[in-house]
Amino acid sequence: MGWTSELDSNHALLSGGKMDIRYIWQRCFLKLHGVALSNAKIHKTCKIEAGSVVINSSFEKYSFCGYNCKIIDTEIGSFCSIADGVVIGGAEHPIDWVSSSPVFYAGRDSVKKKFSVFKREANKKTNIGCDVWIGERAIIKAGVNIGTGAVIAMGAVVTKDIEPYEIVGGVPARHIGNRFDDELIGKLLDSKWWEMDEERLETVAKYVREPNEFIVEASK
Repeated sequence: MGWTSELDSNHALLSGGKMDIRYIWQRCFLKLHGVALSNAKIHKTCKIEAGSVVINSSFEKYSFCGYNCKIIDTEIGSFCSIADGVVIGGAEHPIDWVSSSPVFYAGRDSVKKKFSVFKREANKKTNIGCDVWIGERAIIKAGVNIGTGAVIAMGAVVTKDIEPYEIVGGVPARHIGNRFDDELIGKLLDSKWWEMDEERLETVAKYVREPNEFIVEASK
């Protein structure tokens, strides 16, 4: 007996061209949450779904993040796909002090009382390359670098740098494999297809399912 996901159920509600009122309400309810942006640079071609918080971060062209994500102090390249519930970056508590509680350091916090207001170290910057796919509910530690073309599996906890086109998963995230062989990875990185203008990209897009043919066309 096969398993049916919630997503499959939603598709079933749409079968035959009929829209179930419950599905419509659920989607509308999600949209009501809105998006919280602070010091965020979002390219006009990007999409940030409702319930997400983006602080001190940037999104390059054609990247998106799903619902209820939290992205802090992160630079995200072009054509990245970030699923629902992903957490990237964020502040760290000082663990070499007597206490890690925010009542001893400067800044606004959940606990309003301050016994001292010492400064902490600045938050680490997290860097996400281009064409990165980050699965649902993945967590990426502040200061990590994710290479272009990498894939982060659902629920993974990433604490170390990830190489271009590497696939990782698990807690903590471990190497699963690579999307392509080293030679093809090198050619894709050299092509920098994500920097192409839209007219050029439309020309080579017909080969997107055939990486080697794509490289040939992109090099013309």
